[in-house]
Amino acid sequence: GDAVFDGTLREGLSVELEQSPFLSLVSEEGIHQTLRMMERPANTRLTPEITREVCQRTSSAAALEGSIALIGSRYTLILKAVNCAKGDLMASTEAQANDKSHVLDALGKAASEMRRKLGESLSTLQKYNTPLEQATTSSLEALQAYTLGGKSGDFPTAIPFLQRAIQLDPDFAMAYDQLGGAYQSIGETTMGAENMRRAFELRGRVSELEKLAIEGDYYRGVTGNILNAKRSYALGEQIYPREPFFRGGLGLIYMALGQYESALKEHQQVLRLSPYDSVAFRFVAYTYLLLDRVEDAAATAREARAKGLDSALGPTVYLIAFYENDAPEMARQVAAAAGKTGEEDLLLALNADTAAYFGHLRRARELSRQASNSARRAEENEASATYENVAGLREGLFGNTDKAREQIRVARPLPSEGDPYYGFALALAYAGNANGVQRLVEDFNKRFPEDTTVQYLPTLRAKLALMHSNPQQALSDLELAAPYELGTPAIGFYNWPNLYPVYVRGEAYLAAHKGSEAAAEFQKILDHRGIVLNEPIGALAHLQLGRAYALQGDTAKSRAAYQDFLTLWKDADPNIPILLEAKAEYAKLQ
Repeated sequence: GDAVFDGTLREGLSVELEQSPFLSLVSEEGIHQTLRMMERPANTRLTPEITREVCQRTSSAAALEGSIALIGSRYTLILKAVNCAKGDLMASTEAQANDKSHVLDALGKAASEMRRKLGESLSTLQKYNTPLEQATTSSLEALQAYTLGGKSGDFPTAIPFLQRAIQLDPDFAMAYDQLGGAYQSIGETTMGAENMRRAFELRGRVSELEKLAIEGDYYRGVTGNILNAKRSYALGEQIYPREPFFRGGLGLIYMALGQYESALKEHQQVLRLSPYDSVAFRFVAYTYLLLDRVEDAAATAREARAKGLDSALGPTVYLIAFYENDAPEMARQVAAAAGKTGEEDLLLALNADTAAYFGHLRRARELSRQASNSARRAEENEASATYENVAGLREGLFGNTDKAREQIRVARPLPSEGDPYYGFALALAYAGNANGVQRLVEDFNKRFPEDTTVQYLPTLRAKLALMHSNPQQALSDLELAAPYELGTPAIGFYNWPNLYPVYVRGEAYLAAHKGSEAAAEFQKILDHRGIVLNEPIGALAHLQLGRAYALQGDTAKSRAAYQDFLTLWKDADPNIPILLEAKAEYAKLQ
């Protein structure tokens, strides 16, 4: 009858059982989805009869039933494992706690004994059996808040619950790690890194599963050492093949490296292991899009919608619609996100990018302003700064250097991690501020000595070399990024930095008067629509391709590329400098 036990003991039991490499648990969302298939409400009380039917429908081997009772001054916990097919009792365990503060300890002992009775070997029980109050928290109230955060269904909603869990137990390592991931997903990379760093400091007192998860997240999201992150996730996947987290982490690493077929396999396995996870559907659909398999991406989104699991898919559905030139669907996704904290700002930013892609620069400025304000209202200050920086970068790319400098002054970078930092530096570069870029490159090197992000520094150094009229040095700087240049380097869900190494290399070849090589780079961007999507360089690649063909003396191909650009920008704002340049250059080809 004590409300603090609601859902909390189930979470604690899950943490203990998930330490086993041999057990796989049906998620709470999986249970809810199965109940809906049984035409029952998701909050239906799980009686033994209903539990057995859920167990059979999910092809599970056993159902665990638990109870807690206060007898006198002591709590008694009982666990029973029941065969799904026959209903026979397979095993039972019991433990007592002298008071509420020792309930988690008793639960851990009962669950450990259940693992033994279900046939797990003594060796793995000894190796993967961190006491529950150490693996999670000794505070029932903190575990309850953590559990509510996990049930929230989206990252922005989870944040206050995870913050509460940490307030109740300042040593709750997994709460710090999950809070860090939630912050990074909404673009708050500094807050994310601070929490992941604290989780890393506390990792000595958690289970092996949680330790590997924390280390993988730390290397990927704090130091930027993706090779170390890959090793942690791969080891976790090897030890815990039924745990989707490590496969998801590997999927993110493969996406950053541009290895999308490998990423897709990992994300598909996550979806197989967590078939009721909206975020898992999001990553599968997005990875299909990155592979230019837009029909598969759309089919995945439709499947999620049909199952009522599309809550996390708004931005991905928007980008699928952009790929398919489906303006009404894009508008629907923007409207659906209106007023939703943590969602509205990203959809407004994507809509700003689309407006800019077609040369509607005044509209893009307004949408970027709205996105920034929306993020600021949600206290997502780094996301707000990122939208301002991307708006400044856009102005520089389009030739409005004065406007770009003005926009950068408005943005003012916060002391932050990789993504916002890169956005600010790249905006400075296209605004022509070589000294500012040089300072940021040097600072980035000092602050993140382990960072192996294979796009940011090579791209900035190359742009700096071009600003000093040294295209050969720029090409040399970009060699490090070449194997991974098709990757998605951003930590969060905003896709703005994709393919800049390719674009800058194309600019370097143009500056070196190597038309054939430049054409190959810009064509590479056009050949990967699912990666560049609605970024401004996706539109500008047509113009740059025309310039590259003109250098080669191929007037016919040059005119065709210019025409493609001018068709995209047929309704563009008339006074954009790069548009005026394009029209003048095209006229000379007649």
